[in-house]
Amino acid sequence: MTDFVHLHVHTQYSLLDSTIRLKELMEKAKEFGMPAVTMTDHGNLFGALEFYETAKAYDLKPIIGCEVYLAKDHKKKAGKERLHHLVLLVKNLDGYRNLLKLVSISYQDGFYYKPRLDKALLSQHCKGLIALSGCLHGKIPQLIIREDENSAKRALEDYVEIFGSKNFFLEVQANGIPEQDIANKGLIKLAREYNLSLIATNNCHYLNRRDAFAREVLLCIQTGKTINDKYRRHFFDEFYFKSPDEMRVAFREIPEAIENTLLVTERCNVDIPLGNCHFPKFPVPQGETPESYFKKQARQGLKRKLAQRGLKAQQYKAYFKRLEYELKVISEKKLASYLLIHVNSR
Repeated sequence: MTDFVHLHVHTQYSLLDSTIRLKELMEKAKEFGMPAVTMTDHGNLFGALEFYETAKAYDLKPIIGCEVYLAKDHKKKAGKERLHHLVLLVKNLDGYRNLLKLVSISYQDGFYYKPRLDKALLSQHCKGLIALSGCLHGKIPQLIIREDENSAKRALEDYVEIFGSKNFFLEVQANGIPEQDIANKGLIKLAREYNLSLIATNNCHYLNRRDAFAREVLLCIQTGKTINDKYRRHFFDEFYFKSPDEMRVAFREIPEAIENTLLVTERCNVDIPLGNCHFPKFPVPQGETPESYFKKQARQGLKRKLAQRGLKAQQYKAYFKRLEYELKVISEKKLASYLLIHVNSR
């Protein structure tokens, strides 16, 4: 078994930004002898359950995560501020529920160009989560590159206050980008000063180096550019699912950053209960249950509709016989609250 696991991986659910398909990802992880596989898509958990079940089918531990977008205030929707990336990984079922909550809020309340969160929300829903400082778009790397060491330290201290020192890791990468080398040096310095752990990732967006061009095509579609556009952004070809050997060589001067990937893997143990339906609760009048209230509304609604048709008694009776059958099925399936929400939202 290998001593390295990729903990920052984008899949097909990082729409128009990754070429990695789930089954191919599992096969590559198995090929490298990895005990686990990770999903950290941009701002969403669209593929979380499919990823979870696919990993289990390949006898791999699924590590569910998300690379979220952070704003100063997730509700403020004026101007276009610089958003910062942060990688969140699920440790347990509490963490999974908190990540679901955060991602839902980022779309429902925080969507403005991107689904956005802020530090206040992280503080409220941080239980069961591990955070990585992120790629070059992370706040700490950005401040290091701008040579604003004091602000970088304040940002680090904020994250440590939210997640705790054992749940916050400084993320280093080896991708050939000159700014990354600057960021890495600063991150290593901060890790030593604050007694924090480093972790090596590769921000994977494709499985093999040769797939880099396919990702460039996706990005052109995303940004409305063409491959021949000289003004489009060009990317390095290092963001692939590197082998453990390649990662060990890249981080030979800080081997603990490789070793820590296994330590994090051991701490991520989410077991999602499947096969049960979890419907929201609809508030009903006192003395009513969702089932009784739904039946009352359904019967009254059918009466109103049939009153306009001038039906014969036999036809009228047939409609209500069918309704009672449908109500029986809905009650058995415990769908009343779900349908009440749908009906009353129209």
